[in-house]
Amino acid sequence: MMDFGKLDGLIPAVVQDAESNEVLMVGFMNDAAWAITQDTGYVTFFSRTRNTLWTKGETSGNRLAVRQMYIDCDEDTVLIKAAREGDGNVCHTGARTCFTLIAREVRSATGSGR
Repeated sequence: MMDFGKLDGLIPAVVQDAESNEVLMVGFMNDAAWAITQDTGYVTFFSRTRNTLWTKGETSGNRLAVRQMYIDCDEDTVLIKAAREGDGNVCHTGARTCFTLIAREVRSATGSGR
């Protein structure tokens, strides 16, 4: 079902909070991480830097319990809606989400800044 052939055997996995829809983090999965996530109900990624599988929260206790998974139309990206466990902080910095930095001011389509 998933196409692992496009990015060296990996697919991007976007994780959203199941209640608020806030984007929590983005990681990569290989076929083994995909299978473990489906089997256990907890989000597992493939670490490109360590070249190994890791289940989010396995050491911190801040696990991500899968509620729903959506596959994109090309079957090469997955959106995971998850419930936070532990203290609810997802980022390794201790933040609730990995998306806390603003890159720059972007003009909206109407021309006003946001």
